[in-house]
Amino acid sequence: MSNVAPERKAVKVKGGGMAIDLKTWGPFIALVVLAILGVLINPAFLGLDNLSNMLTRSAFIGIIAIGATFVITAGGLDLSVGSMAAFIAGVMIIIMNGLVEQFGAGLTTVLFGVGASLILGMGAGFINGVVTTKGKIEAFIVTLGTMGIYRSLVTYLADGGTLTLDWNVRDIYRPVYYDSLLGIPIPVWVFLVVAIIGYVLLNFTRFGRYCFAIGSNEKVAEYSAIHVDRVKTLTYVLQGVCVALATIIYVPRLGSASGATGVLWELEAIAAVIIGGTVLKGGHGRIWGTVVGAIMLTMIGNILNLTDAISNYLNGTVQGIIIIVAVYLQRASWRKAGP
Repeated sequence: MSNVAPERKAVKVKGGGMAIDLKTWGPFIALVVLAILGVLINPAFLGLDNLSNMLTRSAFIGIIAIGATFVITAGGLDLSVGSMAAFIAGVMIIIMNGLVEQFGAGLTTVLFGVGASLILGMGAGFINGVVTTKGKIEAFIVTLGTMGIYRSLVTYLADGGTLTLDWNVRDIYRPVYYDSLLGIPIPVWVFLVVAIIGYVLLNFTRFGRYCFAIGSNEKVAEYSAIHVDRVKTLTYVLQGVCVALATIIYVPRLGSASGATGVLWELEAIAAVIIGGTVLKGGHGRIWGTVVGAIMLTMIGNILNLTDAISNYLNGTVQGIIIIVAVYLQRASWRKAGP
């Protein structure tokens, strides 16, 4: 059995002997074109502060999207990531506020909150994975249900309002989002490290090969003695860890959480994955493509902020159109390439 997707056909560039695989390089080419468009619209696009802010914002969705790449590659789907992030953020804030009296507004309190976030992320991902695999329920239904559960839980915890982090704790926690290392914002470093780990895990480990195999043909994977349920559950756990990491660097930015936190994050994460070249039906995934997809989405929002041609309120509309077009082009490309 082959554990990889069918061989891709390269597209020849007219006028030269060099072949370019547009499925691989398409997202990178689109990123360059979009950057040029941004410069033409507003020269401030290339400003150091603007680029730094754009990359920092892309880190949240990018980290979540890397986890989603594993889930989708293995043939799954997680619609609960935005609600999960809101719930984790709310619980983090409650725990840290509750520990101020005992441990003070110091590093210990923050570390307890970070630890709680990771545990909650793993637990939430495990629940999604087990209910999907053991319950034999479609991932779309399961994660749609947990999306509503997590969103309502954080709303309940906030009593319909907003959970706000203690100001003294926030002062200690702020550097996680606002500080830089070697001139690069810390969230971007976290994004880069997660991307490298994800790339190695997906492309150079048995777990990654199993994800490709299950997404390509789950029945064949079972006949090949692959523990399908275990691997698929682990992809959801990995997704939960990625959501937790994104939440850890998100909380010090606003210092609060409510029922509106993380709205449409699932849309942006899926869009980043699909734009990056991962096949929605499973069996084929690209981590670096996902990274580029996340940056592109943030770049689109940034360009909308820099121009009056299109309202920034239509950002969700643009993202929705991008998803539809990306999936259409993806399917057309695979049909053209053949089996």
